[in-house]
Amino acid sequence: MYAEERLQPLRTYQYRGIDRSPISRYVLTPYWNWAVTLFPLWMAPNLITLIGLGFMLAALGVALHYTPDLVGPGPPWVYFFYAACLWVYSTLDNVDGKQARRTKSSSPLGELFDHGCDALNCSIGGIVQTAAMGAGSSGYALIVLGITFWAFYLPTWEEYHTGVLYLGYINGPTEGILAAIGMMCLSGIYGPAIWTRTFGEQFPVYFPPSTWLHSVAIPHCAIVFFGVIFLGLYVPTCVIAVHRACRTKKQSFRVALLQLLPMGLVSAAAYIWLWSPYSTIRVRHFALFALAFGVGFGKMATKIIYAHLTKRRFPYHSGLMFPLFAGAVLINIPLIVPIAPFITPTMELVYVWAWLVFALVGYFQWSYHVINSFCNFLNISCFTLKTKSK
Repeated sequence: MYAEERLQPLRTYQYRGIDRSPISRYVLTPYWNWAVTLFPLWMAPNLITLIGLGFMLAALGVALHYTPDLVGPGPPWVYFFYAACLWVYSTLDNVDGKQARRTKSSSPLGELFDHGCDALNCSIGGIVQTAAMGAGSSGYALIVLGITFWAFYLPTWEEYHTGVLYLGYINGPTEGILAAIGMMCLSGIYGPAIWTRTFGEQFPVYFPPSTWLHSVAIPHCAIVFFGVIFLGLYVPTCVIAVHRACRTKKQSFRVALLQLLPMGLVSAAAYIWLWSPYSTIRVRHFALFALAFGVGFGKMATKIIYAHLTKRRFPYHSGLMFPLFAGAVLINIPLIVPIAPFITPTMELVYVWAWLVFALVGYFQWSYHVINSFCNFLNISCFTLKTKSK
């Protein structure tokens, strides 16, 4: 499946990344440089990446145990636990690359594995953030998850065309994660109900009725703030960078824009399914749906990285998302054909569970073959460092 000639570009590949964030450059980088010294030189960078993802899985488990409806409230400590897990995940996500340079074990597999874990964490972190805000399955939850998925897909699409992972002055891996950690801590202090109140209700001393913020909802301000940054700064930056790259390489910018269509279609299909009047999955099992979608998204995004590393054509589809489109159609057949609904809540739940299992099996099977082919071709190991002869 992955012939040796397909992997030849790995021989000359070099990672290129730019991080313009002042917080990352002047505040966090010294901390990361110190943190990497805590790891022994025999520890493989990919193992550090996997441990970081394990912390987010632990946060997900706590969230589903204490607030299975993603509303709560849960005990105050769980929200600080979310924040701690996200902080450790972010730390290890930045330390793994430094460990690779420290042990002289940098490879294309490291970038693929790192971005693959980040792609999976989009749904995991999004669910944890939803639980931290007590958003449940509301429109707020859908916005949080939507921004999370698109904020990862766009830079991945940009890197495919430019060859550079560019993080702007305000970016998701730095300011976005710090903002999420801050919101989790606020939920730990004031409870998740803070994200359902107005400024006047939560802080009457600071926002009396005479101030215009008194009747403004706190979650509205948070959503507007992140929405403005995402739509006004994040999206234009990615699109402009891809336009410049296409013009330099004399490639079609229209074709590049069409590559956003797969993400747009799966987003629309998810919305059509979840907001169908004949569906109960959003109200009863939203986290399950988000996990199934997240695994399918993980393969979509990782395939783009794989195509970038091996200089292949842009991947337009992933078989793991086919159940999403089928489910969106099946659940809405009564809207298309005047018949009685035939998909019961139990059938829908079983279908989503089957989709999740199918996605997990397909994702890990594909990942195993890709990682194994990279290791064999580059003569490296994924989770251990080979001893080099003098």
